[in-house]
This record gives sequence, C-alpha cells and structure tokens, in this order.
Amino acid sequence: MKAIFLCGGVGKRMFPVTWDKFLLQFLGKTLLEHQIEQVKRAGLDNFILVGNSHNIARIKEVAENITDARFSFAVQEKPTGMAGALKAASDLITGEPILVVNPDDVVDSEAYTRIITECQGGSATSCMLAYETQTYFPGGYLVLNKNNEITSIVEKPGKGKEPSRLVNVVVHLHTQPQKLLEHIAAIKNTSDDIYEQALTRMIEHGDSIRAVKYTGSWQAIKYPWDILSVMDYFLGKVSSDIATSASIAPSATIEDNVIIAGGARIMENAVVRGPCYIGHNSIIGNDTLVRGGSHIGDDCVVGHATEIKHSYIGDGCWFHQNYCGDSVVGYHCSFGAGTVTGNLRLDDRNITVMVGKEIVDTNTNKLGSLIGNNVRTGINVSIMPGVRIGANSFVGPHVCLDNDLPENRMARAVTPGYEVVDSTAISEKR
Repeated sequence: MKAIFLCGGVGKRMFPVTWDKFLLQFLGKTLLEHQIEQVKRAGLDNFILVGNSHNIARIKEVAENITDARFSFAVQEKPTGMAGALKAASDLITGEPILVVNPDDVVDSEAYTRIITECQGGSATSCMLAYETQTYFPGGYLVLNKNNEITSIVEKPGKGKEPSRLVNVVVHLHTQPQKLLEHIAAIKNTSDDIYEQALTRMIEHGDSIRAVKYTGSWQAIKYPWDILSVMDYFLGKVSSDIATSASIAPSATIEDNVIIAGGARIMENAVVRGPCYIGHNSIIGNDTLVRGGSHIGDDCVVGHATEIKHSYIGDGCWFHQNYCGDSVVGYHCSFGAGTVTGNLRLDDRNITVMVGKEIVDTNTNKLGSLIGNNVRTGINVSIMPGVRIGANSFVGPHVCLDNDLPENRMARAVTPGYEVVDSTAISEKR
C-alpha cells in the first residue's frame, strides 16, 4: 500500500499566512514530517508526495530528513483539486491500494490504523474517514445509510444547510485506485470538486464506499487561526525537555511541560509556563512572561517585560515591552515597544473575520492578531482583535489598527486615525 500526500494545493482562506501550511513548524519539525511519522506508525513506509512547481524542491528537502521510508514525487502543475493531484501521480499508482492524505488534516495515528484495518477487512471499494462535529466546518459532509455506506457527499453546504454532522476528513483508502482514476477521467468539467464527483459516480455505479467513524483528535487548517488549534494539539503531547546547551538563569521560573531547544537562553526573572515550546537560540529576556500554551520559533528575542500568551510565533521575531495574546505571527517580525495585540472584544462576543466576501465566525471570543512575514510595528501600536496584517507591511507609531492591512502597505498615524500607503515608497524615502 502506498500513502499519497496531497501537497500541491493553494490555501485561499489563509491570508496573511502565505507559505504552505504543511511547512509550518511544530516542536522543531514541519507539519509534513509529523504527518508522515503518524502514517509510518500505522505500518506504511511507501509514500508519494504530490507538490507543485513552487514547493516540490522544499518537499524533497523534508523527505531527505526522514529515514526508513521510500519516497516518490509528482508535480501538480495547476491547482485543480484532489483529482488533479491524483492525475499528476497516476504513473506512480499501480494496482495496489492507496491511502490518500491531506497533510492539513491533523489526526492521531489511530485514524490511519483504523481505516486500514476496516477497509482491508471488508468488501468496500473505498473507505473515507468521518468525524462527527457539533460546529460548522467549511468542507465536505457525508450522508450514510444504516450500513455506514456513503450515499452522497455534499461539498461546502453552507452553515445551517449541513446534511449531517459527519465531516469528510481527507484520509481515504482506495482498494482499486485504477477504478477511481477512470471515473476521474470520465468527468469533463473543470470544477475543483472532480474527485468528489468521481466518488459519487462510483456510488452510482454500484461501488460500496464505506465511512469509517473516528472519534479521536482532529484539527484541520482551513483558516489562519486554526494554526492555534494545531499548536494546542502538539503542545498537549509534550513532556519537559530542556537541551543541555540551553541556558537558564537561577532566578527564572520554568513550570509544567516545557521544551527548550538547544542554544536558547532564559534570562533573570523570566517566567515560562507550559505547555510551551522555545526554539533554538531564542532568548526569553528579563522579567518576561510566556504562558497559556505558546510556541516560539528559532532565533527569537522576547525582550524585557513582554508577555506572550497562547500564541504561535515564527522564527526570527523580536519583541520589547509588548503583549501578544492568542495571535499567529509569521517569520522575521519586529514589534516596537508598547505594541499590543487586543484579543477580546469589549462585549465578549465571538470574533469574526472577513474572508473574501464572507464574514466568518472564528468560534472563539479570544483571538488576537494574524500577522504575515516581515511585518514591523512602531512604538505604542494597538492592533484590534482578529485584525490581519499582510507580509512586508509596516504599522507606524501610535496607530490603532482596526482593519486588515494588505501586503506591502504602511499604516501611518494622521489626525484623526491613520492612512494606508505603499510601504515600498516609504522605504525608498528612508
């Protein structure tokens, strides 16, 4: 059996996170590495990794770090959905069963073990992992008969129109992959749900597609704030591990399960409360507080009197006298003294974010800022809950940012409020 990882898609809802989701780092490894390890625990060691022309080189680099596994690679030239990914890998798909995995769906190894066991032991042509959810999820829903066979797949029905509570988690096992490819080839339209249409055709032609219900952990990255849920998943599994090359001042406080990587320094009177991850060579400065389940990348400086609470921080970020709560921060960001990320509305209601033309409920009343790579803020900046800042942008001193800021822009204070200008022009003048 081969496991096929679908890594060629484009995250349309992820602004300001512009890099591939499966390359997000958790506990010192990419999400792709974690996912491959989970599948290996279920007994598989033969993988097909499908990327696109922009990320295939990086995917191959990740695979080189993984031992005891065989890898083949395919390139999906256009973002044409799961069907396009399988077409791109068709030369690598033989008659043996395939396990199709979306690396953005984070599940326990039990999910893989269960679907392999149930599908191989039955008469179904295919099996799909089904997860019962109580809140709306912007994905596919499954309708079953009394034998747990799938009778229909409804893609993105819209909130309040869900045909069931069973979400289609992209962990699918196909015992006859050539039959699936034939049905994919028979569909002539260009929509991005050809894969789901092919499965519907299989059902109509009498093939049995069985739902394998799964009740373990499941976290899917559909929106940028979902990174916090995946962070919580990984931090919930950590045990204390402090590298011998890490330096911790005698007056610092380390509580609960904390991973501190090599070369990191925890300065005098700093407090780090787990579960927490501190990356390689990062500095947690004097009188700082890191708490609430935070993940701080490599080469960061969390300077004097800063508080980081339940936030995901990328590599190379700098802080000084800041509050960063319930936020996602990209790589190489710098916060001027006094920058604060608001994470709670005054009325305590759930925080909503405009994604495209849709207002999306984040299903939480605690959400701070969502910040892309290479963002800088000036002194005494306030960022309102749920506000997104695009890559390579600046927020000038004393700005209260209450709307999203696109990439390559600068918000600078004027009377009253602030104005948004091209950050490139500002940089050239300086």
